Amino acid sequence: MTNQQTSSKSKNSRVYELAKQYNLTSKAFIEQLANYGIEVKSHMSTLDPETVELIGSEIEGADVESKTGAVADIEPVDVSAQPAVTEAEIKEITVEIETSPAEAVTPKKSRRKKKGKAKSKREIRSSLSKAPPPQKRPSKLEVAESQDEDTSDIPEIVEGIAVGQLATALKKNPTEVIMQLMKLGIMANINQKLDFETLGMISQIFDFTPVRQRSLEEQVLAKIADDPVDLVPRSPVVTIMGHVDHGKTSLLDAIRQSNVLQTEAGSITQHIGAYHVELESGKVVFLDTPGHAAFTAMRARGAEVTDIVVLIVAADDGIMPQTVEAISHAKAAEVPIVVAINKIDVAGARSDYVKQQLIEHDLMPEEWGGQTTVAEISALEQTGVGDLLELLLLEAELLELEANPNKLARATVIEAKLDQGRGAAATILVQEGTLRIGSSFVAGMYSGRVRAMIDDRGNQVKEAKPSTPVEVLGFNGVPEAGDTFYAVESERVAKEISDKRQA
Repeated sequence: MTNQQTSSKSKNSRVYELAKQYNLTSKAFIEQLANYGIEVKSHMSTLDPETVELIGSEIEGADVESKTGAVADIEPVDVSAQPAVTEAEIKEITVEIETSPAEAVTPKKSRRKKKGKAKSKREIRSSLSKAPPPQKRPSKLEVAESQDEDTSDIPEIVEGIAVGQLATALKKNPTEVIMQLMKLGIMANINQKLDFETLGMISQIFDFTPVRQRSLEEQVLAKIADDPVDLVPRSPVVTIMGHVDHGKTSLLDAIRQSNVLQTEAGSITQHIGAYHVELESGKVVFLDTPGHAAFTAMRARGAEVTDIVVLIVAADDGIMPQTVEAISHAKAAEVPIVVAINKIDVAGARSDYVKQQLIEHDLMPEEWGGQTTVAEISALEQTGVGDLLELLLLEAELLELEANPNKLARATVIEAKLDQGRGAAATILVQEGTLRIGSSFVAGMYSGRVRAMIDDRGNQVKEAKPSTPVEVLGFNGVPEAGDTFYAVESERVAKEISDKRQA
């Protein structure tokens, strides 16, 4: 047993700590524990020393068994019960063992095998000469033709076809088709195109199937399933939610090592901001949602694009009405919730009281036997912030987040505004594909071409991959927060889709 395992016996150990010890991911280790009959609720669950010792012995035993498995599978043979073996037979057996399975046939055996095959062929020829001639198997073409004859041959006609083309497809006289349309109250000439509703009425007369033509928007913006080979890991998107003045922006400041708070009017966040943070053990995107009840709808949109929600609660105030709203949004989005109890350093801090309140909202802390991860922090003193970030990355590891960067970008508009000097601009979060300078796009009712992209630090970037927030310039109008942003092949396509949406 290693020194790490010996030290882990003296106290309870977390699941993710043991997973690191055995060079496994938390998810793989939890699955292995389930195979041993040990059920844990999450990577933050604790195991007693006896269980840790049992796991160590099981894993070490599995390693030994995998190395000696071939030997262990060999059953002992009673030598005394076996007949005596001659020297010639020993040589023959040795040759068979040294050769590969495909070659392990002695000349004597191979001759016997060929003789048996020749005998069976003679029997087959004899039986075939007495049997009646076999019936001819139908070819694939004949089978297909018979299937066509069985099923009714009803043509499919796509909407937008002209009357003359319809008559040709149905092998009818154009005058006959026009007369039937007139009986239905539709005055049409030979070059008039027919919509789906008109085709539906006349299809009952001429026996064909009308097909609705897919619009340009449906064709271009259709979601296509990704090949698993193209998927690569992406950064988690974390939304910070909670009551006003409970320290959401202060926590983000501590993480980003910057001072966003001074740029906000009245020290309260006035919009949804998206920030890309690089940590030692991974990258995380943070969405900072506003705390006022007036921004409830914006907060809901923030929860829809997130992977993990950090619910921040002040240790001295406890759960407030806006905290309850944030919990509802997170549960509606069906994303994991990590609770950060902030301001543990202030007078009157009551962390246990906050945990009791969490239970009332079905958020049972893990240390009390539940499944909700709870971290106690002080954003101003930067106490426990590192532990919170580690918990977020562990939670993201279990989610196995992936995206395909090798296609046209799809993103969500986080916020949009009209800048007097730069025109319409929008902060977007890329979720699939890669957005590049010069790409044409459509978002909501508006379209445009990417003139510039700026990250949260004010730097201009040339491309944005999945889980990357950027501010985009080049819109011909201001989209709404929550609109889906699509990169398309050409500016003409983007403008056509935009015009139809505006109409």
